[in-house]
Amino acid sequence: MRNIAAKELKSASLPQLNGICEEIRAEILRTVSSNGGHLASNLGAVELTVALHRVFDFPRDRLVFDVGHQCYTHKLLSGRAGRFSTLRRRNGLSGFPKREESEYDSYDTGHAGTAISAALGLAKARDLKGEDHCVIALVGDGSFQNGLVYEALNSLASLNTSVLIVLNDNGMSISPTEGGMHDLLEELKGEKETDRSVRLFERFGLRYAGICNGNRLEELLPALEEAKRELDKGSALLHVCTRKGYGNSFCENAPVETHGVGRVCMQEYSAALGEELVALAEKDERIVAVTAAMTDSLGLRAFFDRFPERAFDVGICEEHACVLASALAAGGMKPYFAIYSTFLQRAFDEIIHDVCGQKLPVVFCVDRAGITGADGETHQGVFDLSYLSLIPDLAIAIPGNIGEFRSMVRMAAKFPGPIAIRYPRGGLEGSACEIEFGKFHILHSTSSDIVVLAAGETSLALAEKVRLRSIKTGRDFTIVNVRFLKPLDREMLTALPQRHVVTIEDNVLCGGLGDAVRRFYGNCGKQIYSFGYRDEFIPHGEPRELSEEYGRSASDLETLISEIFDACR
Repeated sequence: MRNIAAKELKSASLPQLNGICEEIRAEILRTVSSNGGHLASNLGAVELTVALHRVFDFPRDRLVFDVGHQCYTHKLLSGRAGRFSTLRRRNGLSGFPKREESEYDSYDTGHAGTAISAALGLAKARDLKGEDHCVIALVGDGSFQNGLVYEALNSLASLNTSVLIVLNDNGMSISPTEGGMHDLLEELKGEKETDRSVRLFERFGLRYAGICNGNRLEELLPALEEAKRELDKGSALLHVCTRKGYGNSFCENAPVETHGVGRVCMQEYSAALGEELVALAEKDERIVAVTAAMTDSLGLRAFFDRFPERAFDVGICEEHACVLASALAAGGMKPYFAIYSTFLQRAFDEIIHDVCGQKLPVVFCVDRAGITGADGETHQGVFDLSYLSLIPDLAIAIPGNIGEFRSMVRMAAKFPGPIAIRYPRGGLEGSACEIEFGKFHILHSTSSDIVVLAAGETSLALAEKVRLRSIKTGRDFTIVNVRFLKPLDREMLTALPQRHVVTIEDNVLCGGLGDAVRRFYGNCGKQIYSFGYRDEFIPHGEPRELSEEYGRSASDLETLISEIFDACR
């Protein structure tokens, strides 16, 4: 697609602007169909983003995206159209705003709820430096449920500054939005009790600039111009209604399925989770499911349909979801809290104090663990083994395939304390087997002096790949499936005769399996070698390539095995 200059955008007629929108929409559809990415959310925000670029002067003015996955039009309008075909590819454009990528990206975002806080910070920096430009926070109605939004709104009036909050209301996050704020926004859209609803925003020091159709430029442009003028008096909120997937009938009718489009060829762990929870709940009335706005992507739709009274989607409110799960457990229920690894980070304090501090039997189903790939730094699930392993009384299970995962989900129903099961997005079904709590499993045994301790399906696959290469040159080694990081199988670790111990994990090295094994063996003469991810943030790209580049290289592991064998001769 051609680069569209700001001058062209600001001088274009309304029909020409609509033509630009269709040009952008076609480019987004073409690129996402090839590269994967967030489709429906971006299609719905095309007119809104074009209008923002028409009315404001970026990058002099500052635009902060909440979550950020709806920034594709912004990238196409900010001199990056020639590189848009590289979206989400290694060394290409990020699928999220990146300050290092362009001066048009004023703040990096990837998790919900941060935009208003960030906009306030940028606005106060502007004020303190005596500058004169606008700061805009573009926030979706799904993000507007997050508690951080209300912490920011609470301080908005007292900070004595001016920001424009554009609320992009399409009735969706990943799943349809629910809850009290959703109901309030629906009142505004339906013109019911409008005065009461508007007063709520005014209590936060916001001028409510009205509501308009965000997919019709003839409504949107004058509304934005008026909201911009309101900034002379203080902060304002413009309520914009859009349709997720707008302009593509398939996406409009399937906004959940087309929120994120990827290339998945393996079976998904989430489907297995849904099947197992439904089966457990049929027999055990204590079983409940909790999620934070990700019902379908976590495999819970069948559970929600079958047991609506025992299913809780709290919106993008991970901390609340964690406390809710802990209190459900305190009340005698057996909660399974399903969540992506990267989003569980947001509930770290609640895991410590509310769940583990009370030894409550919550089951954390930690999906998308390890390198997830094209969404980049904010979505790589490479920290969970580290931040979970330091918490007392929390068990951590790591299945080697989907069959083992099913067994762990069933085992967790009877487990008396908190337990986390971490797993990647896709994998192999594998054979079903009974899992003994806290025990490893030897997959392949040899008499050589090398043992590889591998945690998780991708680590086991790497170990087996290198073993098959190595045996061609007469070098074989033992492989152990590390099914639990906490507790470690101390009995097996003590009994292993090998002097050279190699650990592999789909996690950063600091605080993970390698560190735990090194602490266990201490100074007993074992040589410990660890493969995991370096102390760096991992960018977007193909998971396999990133894994190799950032510390889990098959060639490096194969070289190590060869060197140990040669040294032992």
